[in-house]
Amino acid sequence: MPLPEAVAPVRMERVAIVAPEAVLRDAVMKLSGLVDIDRTDEELEKVVAGAVRRGEVAALAGWCPAEERPAIAAALAEVGAAMVPMRAPRGVDPPTLLRGTGTVRRSFTPLVSTYGTVPYQDVDPTLLAGAAYVLMFGMMFGDAGQGLLLVAVAALLRTWSRLARWRSAWPFVAGAGAASTLFGVLYGEFFGPTGVVPAVWVDPLEDPVLLLGAGVAAGAVLLAAAYAVAIVNRWREGGPRLAVYAASGIAGAALFLGIAGVAGGLLLHADLVVVGGAVTAVAGLVLAGVGFAAESGGGAAGVAQAVVQLFDIVIRTGSNLVSFARLAAFGLVHAAIGSVVWLGTTALAGHGVAGVGAAVFLFLLGNALAFSLEALVAAIQALRLEFYELFSRVFEIEGRPFRPWYGEAR
Repeated sequence: MPLPEAVAPVRMERVAIVAPEAVLRDAVMKLSGLVDIDRTDEELEKVVAGAVRRGEVAALAGWCPAEERPAIAAALAEVGAAMVPMRAPRGVDPPTLLRGTGTVRRSFTPLVSTYGTVPYQDVDPTLLAGAAYVLMFGMMFGDAGQGLLLVAVAALLRTWSRLARWRSAWPFVAGAGAASTLFGVLYGEFFGPTGVVPAVWVDPLEDPVLLLGAGVAAGAVLLAAAYAVAIVNRWREGGPRLAVYAASGIAGAALFLGIAGVAGGLLLHADLVVVGGAVTAVAGLVLAGVGFAAESGGGAAGVAQAVVQLFDIVIRTGSNLVSFARLAAFGLVHAAIGSVVWLGTTALAGHGVAGVGAAVFLFLLGNALAFSLEALVAAIQALRLEFYELFSRVFEIEGRPFRPWYGEAR
């Protein structure tokens, strides 16, 4: 499947279902679960009664997936009805149906659908959103041992029949577990600082500043990706003008890159980077200011509103970037809890047989509590960052979900 098609919602076509009055009822039944009829979520008799009639012929309008139209038309032909392509009404967007092919995509789809319905013309960010989520979760829940437990949970979801209702979530859980295992190896954490795996990159408690910087840097990369998708969406929604001047378009992206450049230049003591970042940020502010002024309608009140909005976008952009420091902060909390449990375990283990038994109990209980509490916290915080920092840029409008009519004779 070509990339542009793979990252877009299912293409819809506006269609009319035309049938002789005598077979209209049978034709409508053929559409159950396939076509979003304009008169949806109603009883069969009401749908039939709402058809447009010309003599002995009746018609209903709706939307169907373009790739499904030949099969639906063939099914209608069996009862003497037909499906006719129509021109979409001006100013009316088709309903959105995200692609459900692929186990991984289906597992990540609730991340997007929980936030809202993707507009029909926008990019479908399902796979990108899933990858970003598991990355953020893994950074906050970095423990190789507990990550492997999550992978084991994913295996149970996939294979155990009693968990069949949650089976579709197994790739999501497996991805989160794999990311946690990877970061656990980088941190040297295996059910705490047990020494089973050495710290390949950094010990969170030994160098928290490095970890905090890495969290902000990871957030900068994710925000840059969100701006890239948002620019494409603004272009599709309103053309090049909206893509350039929108706060989530090129204007906002330039401001973000400029602020990141200034911060990075100051950190690295690179004057040219600071100057380049400042120029880029000013250019972004100018573009955003033009957009805000045009949106406000001009005049003194419009200029004042634009100034307030410019101040707001600067504050929000900086705070959104810093917000990703929580990736490191919660990773530090997780490491600290693991360290406390391990210190208590080793202290008890040196007091004879009873001490060893108490140490084993503390180790199991402490890790069970850390696993349950920290997994919940990391899951919530990753979702918070996904929705408020990333999706708030990617989406500015909401689409209408594809709701095929389901009915049965009554």
